[in-house]
Amino acid sequence: MPVARRRFHQPPRFRRGRAVSTSRRVFTMQPHDRVPFHRPTLAAAAFEAVREVLSLGALTGGGARTAACHALLRGRLPDTVPFLTTSCTDALEMAVLLLEIRPGDEVVMPSWTFSSCANAVLLRGGVPVFVDVEPGTLNIDPARIPEALTPRTRAVLCVHYAGIACRMDDLRDLCTARGLALIEDAAQAFGSTWRGRPLGGWGDLGAFSFHGTKNVGCGEGGALLVNRPDLVTRAEILWEKGTNRLDYARNGRPHYDWVDIGSSFLPSEVTAAILEKQFEIADALTARRCAAWETYARLLAPDAEGASVRMLDVPAPARHNGHIFAVRVGGRARRDRVMAFLAERGIETRTHYRPLHASPAAARHGRAVGSLTVSEEAGDGLIRLPLDSHITPAEQERVVATLLDGLRQADTAPLRQVSPADAP
Repeated sequence: MPVARRRFHQPPRFRRGRAVSTSRRVFTMQPHDRVPFHRPTLAAAAFEAVREVLSLGALTGGGARTAACHALLRGRLPDTVPFLTTSCTDALEMAVLLLEIRPGDEVVMPSWTFSSCANAVLLRGGVPVFVDVEPGTLNIDPARIPEALTPRTRAVLCVHYAGIACRMDDLRDLCTARGLALIEDAAQAFGSTWRGRPLGGWGDLGAFSFHGTKNVGCGEGGALLVNRPDLVTRAEILWEKGTNRLDYARNGRPHYDWVDIGSSFLPSEVTAAILEKQFEIADALTARRCAAWETYARLLAPDAEGASVRMLDVPAPARHNGHIFAVRVGGRARRDRVMAFLAERGIETRTHYRPLHASPAAARHGRAVGSLTVSEEAGDGLIRLPLDSHITPAEQERVVATLLDGLRQADTAPLRQVSPADAP
């Protein structure tokens, strides 16, 4: 893909036994060729875009680069009104503010997710209610939600794990029937769809992450997607620190006022300038990651059952974005042995969440409903393999061969503890 290469700023490649100089920096090689867990991709045009913003001195949020990002997001999700934020965490907090969650109100969510989901509810005095996930996708199980509902339930928050869609028809039907709001945490799902419709655009509200670890990243960033017209005006006020500043700017009013609660959710124009250029290469990045995801699936398929490895399922109506390739290998001891085996051979892997219901804060701030064994088993046995837009088929062949070798030796190798990586 020669055209794509010219558009990307790629990290240095490592080779055994020598040093490589890139951009006036010298990188020393490790004894083994290293396969990093993640290498970020930055659009080449982002450098000039940042220089332009800096030269103009227009650094504060809400300017031309923010408007350009909003236009690009509306092009992907025509029925939404987007608001750039400094993170997906901010977007979730803004969503809970918009829904006017009050002390004692409950929001049902999967236990298999990041703490930002629960924190957004807690900050308004609400109660996160944890339910289990489906074993195939590790997404919230719609069948588990009814038993978690009470007269205090106000919303359901679903999370599209690994960029694979939740069962959005079932979730939307359930929320409509019960009069509940539906929030989509699409932090990992930019570019993914359900029945051809982009994720983030199915619920009342959606939230994207553009964190540096995501497919499309700008260091730190996110977006709230407002899919209900009746929430747009208030979203503008919350986004602008509780003022009617946007209405003032549009209509030439002599002043603006503080009219509601709000906060400073806007990212700077420097962040927006990077993100605008990242959006322009988003489809190419997604295509590369999906191709790499399929390569892993093809390489592992013949041996997965015999090695007691489970990959994530992708439902027929879902088109994912190749964000995560995860395998479950059994219990914690076996997982830790395998990860140590891979690390000793230069291959970086990660675990993922500790289920929220099993976290120290859950006893003080939330409640769990029903059995949560799928979440617990994922917390003990899941490994994320290296995946980014730079990984090569040769690297993937090495990862899979080493993984299978490690699995064969896992029952006899000495145990070495691996610390969980709770990054979003």
